[in-house]
Amino acid sequence: MAFDSLTEKLNKVFRSLRGKGRLTEADVRAALKEVRMALLEADVNFKVVKQFIASVEERAVGTDVMNGLNPAQMVVKIVNEELTSLMGSETTEIKFEPGQAITVVMLLGLQGAGKTTTAAKLAGKVKLKGKKPLLAALDIYRPGAIRQLQVNGEKQGVEVFSMGDGHRPADIAKAAIEHAKLNHENVVFLDTAGRLQIDEEMMAELVEVKNAVTVHQSLLVVDAMTGQEAVNVAKTFDERIGIDGVILTKMDGDTRGGAALSVKAVTGKPILYVGMGEKLSDLEQFYPDRMAGRILGMGDVLSLIDKAQASLDAQDEAKTKEMAGRVRKGRFDFNDYLESMKQMRKMGGISSILGMMPGMGMSAQDLEGAVDEKKLAHIEAIVLSMTPEERANPAILTPQRKFRIAKGSGNSIAEVNRFIKQFGEMQKLMKQMSGMSGKKRHGNPFGGLSLGGRKGGFPF
Repeated sequence: MAFDSLTEKLNKVFRSLRGKGRLTEADVRAALKEVRMALLEADVNFKVVKQFIASVEERAVGTDVMNGLNPAQMVVKIVNEELTSLMGSETTEIKFEPGQAITVVMLLGLQGAGKTTTAAKLAGKVKLKGKKPLLAALDIYRPGAIRQLQVNGEKQGVEVFSMGDGHRPADIAKAAIEHAKLNHENVVFLDTAGRLQIDEEMMAELVEVKNAVTVHQSLLVVDAMTGQEAVNVAKTFDERIGIDGVILTKMDGDTRGGAALSVKAVTGKPILYVGMGEKLSDLEQFYPDRMAGRILGMGDVLSLIDKAQASLDAQDEAKTKEMAGRVRKGRFDFNDYLESMKQMRKMGGISSILGMMPGMGMSAQDLEGAVDEKKLAHIEAIVLSMTPEERANPAILTPQRKFRIAKGSGNSIAEVNRFIKQFGEMQKLMKQMSGMSGKKRHGNPFGGLSLGGRKGGFPF
């Protein structure tokens, strides 16, 4: 996951600061030296790191910090604010033309950055906002590019305009906009062709498209895993074509995150979205302040709430409210367990959820050890092997029934018994917690229960 390595190193630095009763300027400078190394290892641009450290040091060695009651926390606060400023401070969104006027968004980028998939993701997002998008296939070179856009467009319920590979991209763009006018579509995404590297032919073609139609916004799609090369690509595209913003893809596979921390400072262009997976729903709005919180291990509750709301349709929301009522009454059964697993998968899985929760204190290695997805699948198979009556009333699970469940799920009798016992313990805990509502509680929100990790325990 993005920033995992940087987060671990920064947390180590700040832990050393918190261990001191009072900070001297030497303490702060020593800590910032470690922060500098962590940022450079995260592939953040050297000039950006230099300016960032200078800004933090200027504030951190001030009187307010040195005389503060908790100077270590003040240093973390300053780093958080400077990280937010580095990434753009304000959230930037696609700006739509007023009324029913058509907004034309051109997507640029090198081949392999995920531009075609991102176009479909964006179309799905603006559709949820009440817009009527159209995807235009301008990539006439890459085999399968048009078909890929058509397949993804169909999944998103968005029309795809194509003229095949026998026309110039500029002519396709003009025809697509005319088609949008006739069909009352008000956002047109131009999926342009990429190359393995920047060349004159590609640049000339993009300029031709921009000269042929009115492009309201040009968004560059770059692969976050390429690190500083992504920043260099953004700078070149901005100088040659002109871009209004950046979309970073494959952020889920980049543990360093240097591109996200550098692109705004180097190009002056904001990051609008980040791709966090291969699913068409895995495109997140980029919030600099929330991302800074993630980097510093503070969690990201607001994004977690957004993700939860986006994953629930009206039917799911009704089920969730009903389940919440059952939990409060201590009536959580195996059917509720299956429904909770379904909702968690929609939100990206338990690891994704825990990674956004403040106070969990879990690094990438912690999460890997705490959440065993294979074990979760095995346990879900146990529940699916039960009859509806058994799921609703575990008390009727006789040894004969458990043997059948074990055989049907591919687990041993011991594993089935262990899971059922742990489920019963969790039900008791939920009853106790429902009786403590309104009282102050401390500790892990999961009640100290394991999450299906290497040490075993209840997988929830």
